Amino acid sequence: MRQGCKASLNTVRSYFTFTKHLAGRLGRLRPASEEVSAVRTRTIIIRSSVAAVLILAAACSDPDEAGGDEEPIVVGSTLPLTGAFAATGVIHQIAGEQFVEQLNANGGLLGRPVEWRLLDDESDQAQVTQLYERLINQDEVDLIIGPYATPNIIAAVAVAERAGYVIPQHTAVLAPLLTYECQFPGWSIGPTPDVYVPEQLFEALASLPDPPTRLALVTNESGSAGFMTNGLAEADTGGGMRAIAPEHGLEIAADLPYPPGNQEWGSIAAQLRDADPDLVINNGLGVDPVGLIEAMEQLDYRPPMFFSLFPAPGPLLGLGEPAEGALSVSIFEPNEPVLAQYGDEVRGIVDEFAQRATDAGVAYTAFETQATASWNTWETLAGGVEGADSLDQQVLCDHLRDNGVETTFSGHLTFDPAVSNFWPSNQGLKQIQDGEWVMVWPAERAAAPIQPPAAG
Repeated sequence: MRQGCKASLNTVRSYFTFTKHLAGRLGRLRPASEEVSAVRTRTIIIRSSVAAVLILAAACSDPDEAGGDEEPIVVGSTLPLTGAFAATGVIHQIAGEQFVEQLNANGGLLGRPVEWRLLDDESDQAQVTQLYERLINQDEVDLIIGPYATPNIIAAVAVAERAGYVIPQHTAVLAPLLTYECQFPGWSIGPTPDVYVPEQLFEALASLPDPPTRLALVTNESGSAGFMTNGLAEADTGGGMRAIAPEHGLEIAADLPYPPGNQEWGSIAAQLRDADPDLVINNGLGVDPVGLIEAMEQLDYRPPMFFSLFPAPGPLLGLGEPAEGALSVSIFEPNEPVLAQYGDEVRGIVDEFAQRATDAGVAYTAFETQATASWNTWETLAGGVEGADSLDQQVLCDHLRDNGVETTFSGHLTFDPAVSNFWPSNQGLKQIQDGEWVMVWPAERAAAPIQPPAAG
């Protein structure tokens, strides 16, 4: 009798998962004129399936098993809530909390609530290793996702591989260094990021009426950024801006590396002023471009164009007029023309994130690239679990590799171990225009064209 009840209950749960998915698809596909009808249809579908689950669960309940199905599925991870990466880590924290709350409001995973066990790695790679070992071996969490920052992610992936855990991760884009078949990226610059970004940037700049001809490279030597100047030796792609710039007729007027955590920008700014390039490329992280621009301003020097690889978006905007025209990479910006392409679901996510960021005291509240990568990562985890209908790590890994996953912001992601699961990139370029980050490249995704330097 009990065995039959469990089988029936599992069948109804599967039906509930299917109808919930169907309702979501109806919401995405409906024409605007069918808004009310679609809402009613989805409501009826979901209410009827929920009722079926509740009735059958009550009929099959056993006092000794009561509440067993309510044990949460625990997802473990770390983020840099303090330390050098905290300005970006808080973005991933807010996005993750929003996603988990929304997930639980819609039934959780496999009919169980989800709990996010988040630890502070203090922006320290050494702590990442021991904290993920603790989450897996001591806390015995059901699932994990990655931390923030490439060196930290690489450390976490190594732990996951030893333990046989699936690890979706937010922002590590160094495909040749991430060969574990069960790591799944939420942000992709393809299998050769050291080629993709230089080619895209130089192509975009060549579209200007008077494109730059002389550039300066200012490079954070960390593993998260140095590869974009130097190329990935492990991949032997011939990539990196130093190698690719001359192929586009660009002269390198200065090549200035600096250590991670650098606080001394004066000498670098002076060398840039003396080199007088048309374009300064800061392959840096976080608040690096803020320190560099402030130092250049103190020398009354402002290059015609400025690019920063992976900046914290808010602090750079906070500089005001000195940062106007700065360029960077992006996978999503909440500009009105971009939002119009996505629809109401994305508007809701963007608006709620902005409110949460405001409540948390975050200066820059826009749902942009970092938050998008985080959302992609959580959707990869959740979509994989629901699609596999399992928490078994190998089953989950196989399902994601074989089927990919649907994401709100980046569409259907495919994962091919031959290219380290890095899906075809949708990354573009953004620019600060009139005090806002605006998507400017490629043209088909742009909210505005690239603004050239002001005359004179």
